[in-house]
Formats: sequence, C-alpha cells, structure tokens
Amino acid sequence: MTRYSVDLDRRELVASWGTGEGDLSRRIAALPDDADTSALLALARSLTQLSDAAWRTYTHPSSAAGSPEPDGEGWRREREREAFNQVHDAIAAPHLPHGGTMTVSYSPLVESAHRAGRALHGLHDPGGPGGEALAEAVRAEAALELAAVESAELGDLTGRAQQAVLLSREDASPVQVAAADHLLQQDPFGPTALFSAVDPTAAAVAAAHWLAAAAEVAADASGEDPTQVVLEADDIEALPHETPTLVLGLIQDGATPYEAVAALVRHAMHITDGLLLDPVALRDQLEDFEETVAEHTGEDHPDLDDVAVRLTPLDPKRPARDLLEDLLAGIHGCWLLHSAHDGPDEDDDRRDTGDRDDDERAAEHQRRSRERFARLVRETAAARSDRLI
Repeated sequence: MTRYSVDLDRRELVASWGTGEGDLSRRIAALPDDADTSALLALARSLTQLSDAAWRTYTHPSSAAGSPEPDGEGWRREREREAFNQVHDAIAAPHLPHGGTMTVSYSPLVESAHRAGRALHGLHDPGGPGGEALAEAVRAEAALELAAVESAELGDLTGRAQQAVLLSREDASPVQVAAADHLLQQDPFGPTALFSAVDPTAAAVAAAHWLAAAAEVAADASGEDPTQVVLEADDIEALPHETPTLVLGLIQDGATPYEAVAALVRHAMHITDGLLLDPVALRDQLEDFEETVAEHTGEDHPDLDDVAVRLTPLDPKRPARDLLEDLLAGIHGCWLLHSAHDGPDEDDDRRDTGDRDDDERAAEHQRRSRERFARLVRETAAARSDRLI
C-alpha cells in the first residue's frame, strides 16, 4: 500500500510506495504553514488507511471468497470493491459531527475517505486561500491510488500499480501468470524480474509449473520419485525443501499449480488475519505431532510446553513472495540432483582438452550442465503446458 507522511521542513504531504526494487515517493501538495502537526498527521493517516483498504480489495478479491450469497464473505468483498465510486464524494463532503453524533460507514474504504475529508475540514476552511487546492490534490491522489488498484486487477503492474509485487493475493491474474511463465521460459532458474514486475502469487503459480517440470527432469536422471527430488537435493546443498516438496505432492495428486499455490497462500493469509478455517485439521495435526514427539522422547505423555507448531509453512507476513522464493530454490535443487547424475557428454570431453586449470573447467562444466538442464526443463514444461492454470 501507499504510505502518506508529512514533511515538516517543507510543509508538504508526501506519498511513498514500494516497487520490489526499492521505494518511490512523490509530493502531493503543500500544507498550510499555520496548521497543527496533529491535524496534518490525521490527514496523512487517513490517506494511508484509505490505501490499505483499497489494496485489500485486490489482495482479498471476491472471486476467492466462494459463494456470493447475501451477507456472505464474497458478497461483502464485492460491496467493498463497488465502494470505489463513493470515495471522491466522501472526501469532498464527509460525514461531520451533528447534535453530538456522527454517521460512520460500515465500509472501511468509505469511512477512511470520510476521515480524510474531515481532516481537510479540520485544517481550515476548504474554501479559503489554498484550501481548495489542497482538497483537490487529496481527491486527485485518492483517484490515482484507486486507479492503481484497478490496473493491478487487470494485470497491469506499471506505474503506481507496481506496488502489487510486494503483496500476497488470494487469487492470480491469468495475465500475470502468463507474464511469469514467459519470464521462466527465458530463465527457468528464475530471473530477478519475477520479483519486480509480476504479482508474487501469479509468479508462484508459474514457478510451481516449472518446478514440476524440473522435478520430472531430475527424477529421470536420478531415478528418484519426482515428489522427493528436492528433499534428496537437500543432501547436496541446504535447501528450503518443505514447501517445494508439498507443492510437488499436491500436483502429483491432481492439483493444478494454481490450485496448489492459491490454497497455500490463502491459508497463510487467513493465519495473518487471525483466522483458522479448518480447526479439525489442526486437531489432527496436533495429535500426529504429539505421537511423533512421544516416539522421539520415548514418553507416553511428553511435555509440549516448550514445543512450537507452525500453523503455515509460509512466512505469514509475506506468504506469496516466500513461496515464490522456495519454489525457485526447489528448481535449483532439481538442477543440483540432475547435475550429480548427469555425466559430461562428448562435447564436454573435447572442450576440456584445452589448456585450462581445474577451476575454469569446473565452471565451464557447471555452465553447460545448467544449459542442458534448462533445455530439458523447457521441453518438459512445454509438453505439460495444459496444467499451468
């Protein structure tokens, strides 16, 4: 989301947002010299809250909430998204206290817009000198932020919408999945653009597809089960093998890469929101965990006071990007295992007769190994392209 702050030295309202490569900022408007700092901060805070509420409609789309029955979660999300068209008027004519009471909107987005309008009203007379200019700048800024969310929904992450690359989303845009797939075709190990130009959930969907292809290639070379290749590669180099192995297992059981990734990201996002949607599964997990600890300690009723259980294998603060990083590490692990069982070909032998030291030969062998592996993965991914979504 975009964060708004007050530059006290320049007396300016400033907006800043992340891009995946760093943060950008821009000046929104000049602020009145005689305004109290608390009043200025109230304006900045309300705009930050507005941005947070707007981007939540992107990260929590109604399409990911199941049935759109009235008063249900999907219905509520759809109503919040439709509230975009109320923001301008709420800032321009906010609810003000009247007779000791004040109307408060049920919509977090609309209420944050009313707060921004009240903050403007509290600074000075909006019709006074400079007042209308500040109010117009704030309304234009709100419109720009909402337009960025709309662009991100369409899969266009340029301009202000680029901040979507830092957010986890319960759904994945087909446009963004296709963009990530194109980047992985160029570099199956994962180019840096996956983290700066593509929605991380969509990038993880494409990466899951390419991981499954890489696992097939590694399994053919090593004789291992495709679902276990990353775990085997962990013996060669320390890897975050748990999540890639879980995703490979889900895909082998019939899930599409989209289904596997969306389920993991959605579950982690619910944990972040303080929700546990499947308490029965947690109870079963705890029972299995207690049995495992009992077997390990030899005690019938082990003390679990100092033992922690992870509710999600992903980082709940950044689940989609964490998953993407793990899946790309899994592809790297597949290459490690493939390389360990992939002997040099005749071209390698002929090239290695030159006058080069061992380090140069090792580096050249590794480069050719990665090229062979990437070629095989591209062929496998193309042959299984129907499972991408």
